[in-house]
Amino acid sequence: MERKLAAMVLGLVLILSACGSSSIEDFSYTNHRGETISSDSLEGTPWLATFVFTNCETVCPPMTFNMAGIQEQLVKQGIEDYKIVAFSVDPKADTPEKMQEYLANFSVPDESKWNLLTGYGQGEITQFAKDNFNTFIKDDPSSNQVVHGTTFYLVDKKGVVRANYDGYQNVPTDDIIAELEKLIAEQ
Repeated sequence: MERKLAAMVLGLVLILSACGSSSIEDFSYTNHRGETISSDSLEGTPWLATFVFTNCETVCPPMTFNMAGIQEQLVKQGIEDYKIVAFSVDPKADTPEKMQEYLANFSVPDESKWNLLTGYGQGEITQFAKDNFNTFIKDDPSSNQVVHGTTFYLVDKKGVVRANYDGYQNVPTDDIIAELEKLIAEQ
């Protein structure tokens, strides 16, 4: 019994440590529409974040499909006060135009809520992901692919990561929407 309790406490500590209490560091990048999106411009609105790239041959298309599915449910429920931010993990290849083409492959109910970001170096996004989302990004030297996590992050109005979810398989859409609604209601 004590081992189970210890394991549960350790699990809770790990989960909570994955969600920081400090704001995401300041950033200013270019979205798929060629607009500048910054941490300041997102302030006051909760957002869903993830990491993808347009040339991805494995997890990114299903993740983007899943995020579009979450947005479809948000639209059906009349929830409007949120953004979706996808940081490119292959910024050298992912131009705003290429990211616009990529997003057009998905049935996105409200494209105006989306910001697929680029405009930084590979080293910068690798460090940014590690420091702010506790996730990894690694170039695969044997291919044109980039290894990265498959998590969706829920970020509050102050830019603090409040929760994370599997964005690839068994996506807890109802939980994400319920938590997002709580963040929207917070003052």
